[in-house]
Amino acid sequence: MTIKNLDVLINSLESIETITEPNQVAKLSQDYHTFSPVLVPKLAGKVGDIVVRPANEQEVIKVAAICAEHRVPVTVRGAGTGNYGQCVPLHGGVILDTTKLQEILWVKPGVARVEAGVKLAALDKKAREMGWEMRMAPSTYRTATIGGFIAGGSGGIGSVQYGLLGDRGNLIGLRVVTLETEPRVIELRGDDVQKVNHAWGINGIITQVEIPLGPAYPWAEVIVTFDDFITAAKFGQALANADGMIKKLVTIFASPIPQYFQPLQPYIPKDTHPAFLIVAEPSLESLPGLVQQYGGQITYQKPAQEAGKGLNLAEFTWNHTTLHARNVDTSLTYLQSIIPADKGLELVADLYHYFGDEVMVHLEFIRVNGMVVPAALQLVRYSTEERLNEIIRYHEAKGVFIANPHTYIIEDGGRKVIDPEQLKFKEIVDPYGLMNPGKSKVLKFS
Repeated sequence: MTIKNLDVLINSLESIETITEPNQVAKLSQDYHTFSPVLVPKLAGKVGDIVVRPANEQEVIKVAAICAEHRVPVTVRGAGTGNYGQCVPLHGGVILDTTKLQEILWVKPGVARVEAGVKLAALDKKAREMGWEMRMAPSTYRTATIGGFIAGGSGGIGSVQYGLLGDRGNLIGLRVVTLETEPRVIELRGDDVQKVNHAWGINGIITQVEIPLGPAYPWAEVIVTFDDFITAAKFGQALANADGMIKKLVTIFASPIPQYFQPLQPYIPKDTHPAFLIVAEPSLESLPGLVQQYGGQITYQKPAQEAGKGLNLAEFTWNHTTLHARNVDTSLTYLQSIIPADKGLELVADLYHYFGDEVMVHLEFIRVNGMVVPAALQLVRYSTEERLNEIIRYHEAKGVFIANPHTYIIEDGGRKVIDPEQLKFKEIVDPYGLMNPGKSKVLKFS
């Protein structure tokens, strides 16, 4: 236990909900870093001392003041759907659970303001009632919170159209509470939101988020299968590049990945390579011609009026692909990559043929700097950490950007380096270095 006098801390919190039951605290100290066989032993036994669930911003401020006064580490969590140990406390302390901050403050044409604990699905449902929807969401959108998505995510379903969270305009405003003995509430807007965006909760406690919305479309879900993987990938690139066709998801799987999608087996013939698509119904009429051009076959189609019923293709894509695969074979792990635009599918073909089934290719097309490129969440047959690092080095030598999901250090993962502006902001909002300590090489905790 890192908190010397837990009873004193609990008494100070008064009416704020706290959890001290060891099993519950341990559960709420975890996320899906178990996808990584490298992270599991490194994060084993890392738990907080207490979970605190503030119900509003005033309670967040009170928790922050008490933790700063007693110099107690604070790890903020939403639903815990991250994959890199972002919300695993390395130095114990308080787990600040934001899931009770559930108010949708307002939704206006093209923009919404919500508290950090609002679930993405709830926000999307509310926005659609007014003809709008979230621009992008992870495959965990049914359970993930908006604060967790901003702090630990980067993009997802919708990124083929709108790019990534870090792109200018995809995040309008953030409200954060500082971890000081007299906490302040700071509103960040415009480019200043990047001081907190994807900072893993080291730069203030997010209490409110303001995001842009996109126009809501009636979305159809489609599976197209191909006899050849590279042809499937070329089809995916062509569809993603077709600016006249409105789409939300273009996902390509190399066989044998589809074998892990048991409910979808009737629609994916053995040894074929499927494309999972979410396309606006007004664009559907243009799809069969493109499918025919690449020799594919439409095997499944769900119209928009059946949305929410039966199978949901989005929940087999992005990191849910890894989840489904690991439900069948726990020896599997994954990588996260972006293929450079100048190398594109030629490099995808190189990697596909070089590794074979050891690294099974899963492509998610996204927009980066105005161009659509294939991002990859490859499934890897794990043998040793040494071999995994060899696979990573091979990709990087070919020019592939690897956002390494097998580290809990920000610089070693997707960031590579911490933005100097984030470091400056860290000094302002967390003068005692108590927020999620240990997740950076340059930020030390004593």
